[in-house]
Amino acid sequence: MMLTIQNLTVRYGADTALSITEPIAIEEGSRVGVIGSNGAGKTTLVKSILGLVPYEGRIQTQLDHGQMAVHMQFNEYTDAMPVKYVMEAVLGTKIARDHRLQELISYFEFEDCLRKKYSRLSGGQKQRFTIILVMMQGAALTFYDEVTSGLDFETRQKLVEKLEEWYRGKRASLVIVSHYYEELDLLADKLLILEKGRVIDYGSKEELFRRYCGRAVVVAGRNAENEALLGSFHRLASPEHLIAVSCATEEKEEEVVKLLLRHNVNFKRSNNDIEMLYINARAAGNRRAGA
Repeated sequence: MMLTIQNLTVRYGADTALSITEPIAIEEGSRVGVIGSNGAGKTTLVKSILGLVPYEGRIQTQLDHGQMAVHMQFNEYTDAMPVKYVMEAVLGTKIARDHRLQELISYFEFEDCLRKKYSRLSGGQKQRFTIILVMMQGAALTFYDEVTSGLDFETRQKLVEKLEEWYRGKRASLVIVSHYYEELDLLADKLLILEKGRVIDYGSKEELFRRYCGRAVVVAGRNAENEALLGSFHRLASPEHLIAVSCATEEKEEEVVKLLLRHNVNFKRSNNDIEMLYINARAAGNRRAGA
């Protein structure tokens, strides 16, 4: 295992910010998405692994801190010079002589930004700048903490697609902290679900979907007609404007779909809906905590 966490506790004063009781293992090549509401302990987990906050318990790894890289949610750089010189100073290399750096600048279409000062970059350009710095480390394990926070949908989508394409087929391990379901769907193969500093669950997306949602989920708009149509089926927790039906078997899915088609109801069918997975895992975790 590249990294294993056991019996980890982080306290801020009298408050427990993070408590992990069951072992969590990150393997080489893993892409772990970390999801949870505000205050769930996501950033605290990253800081613990990096040794930035004191903790109790054990974090075992083959890696030293030089083999880990991190993109934190908020980054600021000097405005005293164009970002070209900031980049070269941070990395200790010259763009003109570094082919890997040239490749990353070209890949992220950052050439036209090099002469700008940091404050003059757009949100997406700032994120690309920091990602280039992070990727230049060539780390075995990289953490991305809310890498697209504050960006508009189109910019977020393009940036995440760039990240997915860059890491495709590479053995580097990633830990991606995000509250955007579509990002985790594209970048992660495992999910660590946190709530109020405790672990709800950890496993592959497919495994967790089946555990909390069934074989498939059929989702339709919430209205009186659909409530009546779907009232006899097993319902899942869902956003207020939607009705979600769990289909444990192919036969049950066929029954639900045929019923909705017969009544001309628009619906969506999925076997990998991370939003539904998360909502229902969180509901199950809260029920366990209250029991």
